[in-house]
Amino acid sequence: MDIKEEIQKANRLIAQELVQIGNFGLLLLWCILHFLVSIWYFLLEIAHVVESYIMSSGLMKNYKALDFGKLRYLGIVVGSEEASQTSKVIELLQWLEAIGVKHVCLYDTEGVLKKSKEAILEKMNNAIVFQEAVENDKLLDQKHMMLEFASFSDGKEAVAKAANLLFVKSLTSKNSSGDQEDEIFTEPHMTEALRAVGSGGPEPDLLLVYGPARCHQGYPAWRIPYTEIVELW
Repeated sequence: MDIKEEIQKANRLIAQELVQIGNFGLLLLWCILHFLVSIWYFLLEIAHVVESYIMSSGLMKNYKALDFGKLRYLGIVVGSEEASQTSKVIELLQWLEAIGVKHVCLYDTEGVLKKSKEAILEKMNNAIVFQEAVENDKLLDQKHMMLEFASFSDGKEAVAKAANLLFVKSLTSKNSSGDQEDEIFTEPHMTEALRAVGSGGPEPDLLLVYGPARCHQGYPAWRIPYTEIVELW
């Protein structure tokens, strides 16, 4: 009986050791994989930095062969700190104009770019504001660069204003006609209402996001359902 118990005890010890060895092996494998993935992303980061430096220094001209005719509208999201650097924003816009981009929406959360609008337009002699282009029927004008300035207030706050506008119009219509049937609002109704409150810009084909946060930072979500988003940091 004692010999049998000793054998069982030995088997249990062996099993425990095997489990510990297996756990150690899995942990070691996870650490190796984590290390390899970290190295891979580190190398990708270095490659992106080097590529950006080469392009900004003018050593690589490949971007000149790109067809920007398909880029009808470009959205740019910047942090409030970067938005306060007006000279760099102007330099970016001048570069975009030089390569043929004609429609740009500048967005920052706190509306810093909106406050710098006059200074930016003063330096961008060939630029007009999107709202003015709509009013003057110049949306198809390819001679000027159209700029739109947006902030967080053009997001949920704009939707609330547009919804309130639709409600007031619907209520006024019911009171005047006596028709008590519920009105169904469609996407075109909302688009028109957003334009009426000054937040009805087009959908960007491409959205560039500058900053460490991997999100659109409150850029109006209904304007980017099919937009390609590229994060730059």
